[in-house]
Amino acid sequence: MSLAPRAVLVHRRTEYQELIDRHSTRGQAEFFLRTRGREIAEVERGHRLAETALAEVAGAVPADWRQARVERADLARFLFAPDDVVVVVGQDGLVANAAKYLAGQTVLGIDADPGRNPGVLVRHRAADAAKLLRAAVGTGVEARLDQRTMVEAVADDTQRLLALNEIYLGQPGHQTARYRLRTGDAAERQASSGVLVGTGTGATGWCRSTWLERRSALELPAPGGPELAWFVREAWPSPTTGTEQVQGLLARDQRLSLTVESDRLVAFGDGIEADALELTWGQVVHVGVAATRLRLLS
Repeated sequence: MSLAPRAVLVHRRTEYQELIDRHSTRGQAEFFLRTRGREIAEVERGHRLAETALAEVAGAVPADWRQARVERADLARFLFAPDDVVVVVGQDGLVANAAKYLAGQTVLGIDADPGRNPGVLVRHRAADAAKLLRAAVGTGVEARLDQRTMVEAVADDTQRLLALNEIYLGQPGHQTARYRLRTGDAAERQASSGVLVGTGTGATGWCRSTWLERRSALELPAPGGPELAWFVREAWPSPTTGTEQVQGLLARDQRLSLTVESDRLVAFGDGIEADALELTWGQVVHVGVAATRLRLLS
């Protein structure tokens, strides 16, 4: 007998909860916010909306399904099953946070604060959760899936990192990173502020800011496109380091390779520095399109 479907609700602690943890009482949190020109009512509103959305989605899970919850801070330790339906309740960035720990599970994004979030990845309302959950497992309305390209970094010691938006490679303190960069037959020794390799989803974020700053003529990839864009940040010309190979596109079968020439470099995805690959002198890391894609219910 097969198991009933499992809905895994992914959420994060609200700003209000974090303030209470830090300041112990509501009054102290209110005083802290006022000293910085903010009112606690705004923070409480966001907390209520998040809690209400999470409760509504939990209540919409069919009675014969299994259900689990995981906070963002615990994602790295949570064991997702292949047939889970992952329901992200929160902001767009929370979908990216969860995506790196998945392996093709269907993801449903629920916007906890409509009108405040862009809603690029959290496209749905909590009120629609019941019918969308049924669609995710093939009952009720037909599910439409948006397949999003992801990026991966694989080191020569088998460390692997997956990301939805971009992977950053560089010094953990964002100081000068030294390495040899290779794409295809072109190689160059560089000293820079690091390298960004981003997807079409990430082309609206960090990669786009780099693209705009340098007035690049490179055509950024589309969200579902099979290419990645890469940029070297602030490459430094010197007698031993160059600035010729500073941007480009990677097709699905291409890889950008870095050979580390610093005592320590890191690679992290989607801004989560706490979950990074540790790279030392002489190691090689290859970055390219991941076989895994985000399957987002649209």
